[in-house]
Amino acid sequence: MSQSSLSGKLIQGFGILLGISVSLFLLRGLGIITNFPGGVITLLFFGAISLVIFNYCSRRWWRF
Repeated sequence: MSQSSLSGKLIQGFGILLGISVSLFLLRGLGIITNFPGGVITLLFFGAISLVIFNYCSRRWWRF
């Protein structure tokens, strides 16, 4: 897998995870989804952050 393809997939994954976590956070805050645990939303948010960090590391230290 080339670097640009990997980078594109990581950025796409970041956008999806961040979009899901923000929308769930807003829906939970408005009281529409009240039974959704906050820990799951936090894990989604941290997953998005970890994808950005991994994307940065793969761009910076790509060895192939």
